[in-house]
Amino acid sequence: AGYVMTVGYILTDASGIQVRLQDGRVVPGRFVGQDFESGIGVLKLEGAGPWPYAPLGDSSAVGAGDPVAIVGVDGENKLAATQGAVQEIKRFTGYWEYLLERAFIVTPPNPAFGGSPMVNTRGEIVGVTSLRLGDPPQVNVAIPVEYFVAVRDELFKEGRVRSRPPRPWLGLYTVETAQGLVVAGASPASPALDAGFERGDVIVRVNAEKVESQEDFYRKLWKTQIGQEIGIVVLREGKFHAIGVRTVDRHSVFRRPGN
Repeated sequence: AGYVMTVGYILTDASGIQVRLQDGRVVPGRFVGQDFESGIGVLKLEGAGPWPYAPLGDSSAVGAGDPVAIVGVDGENKLAATQGAVQEIKRFTGYWEYLLERAFIVTPPNPAFGGSPMVNTRGEIVGVTSLRLGDPPQVNVAIPVEYFVAVRDELFKEGRVRSRPPRPWLGLYTVETAQGLVVAGASPASPALDAGFERGDVIVRVNAEKVESQEDFYRKLWKTQIGQEIGIVVLREGKFHAIGVRTVDRHSVFRRPGN
């Protein structure tokens, strides 16, 4: 049918989409949908096809130590593959209010392969690469394809997942440090941008509850309701500051690419 699974952030706010096929053809792509919670994005090739495709595998059967390959393109836009292995499978939290209960940590990393398929030894897609992280030796984080399988019908039909409530969103960027959870910035057009946060603020409490970690902060945030004003206490230069900020649904902030 011409659907393409990738990582959502490369589609966000795209002004146009073009897809280069292995045979050299370049065809237009149309944004279909995005699941902010998993980080999966979907587009559709425009045209009659038929389109080459790879089968989906069972990502729940992937284990630590399993050999995999990440398939992408090199600097000359030629098909390339990086052979590697799943180093571990664990919960992953990202600085952009993101938590994946089960993520593949893959070595060696390839910084240019964001959104590329991760395949097993049978050539089946078992994940999609998201980003490179960490100090050397660095790793790639890949989203298991099971997250896509669980929501693909909704993404194809609705462009988003409606079977579960969206997570309340602030657009706050944070990093874990020895001093605690520190504000690193805010997403453009987000509620957090003009709420009064400053880089270097240490997040101490959310709605009077102590914040223990980045994951704890996210879980406390996601217990609230969209549109609810929440109170966040930060430590700044030795003084506590209270900040009130109202959460939103991310889908109301990020426009559909091409619109």
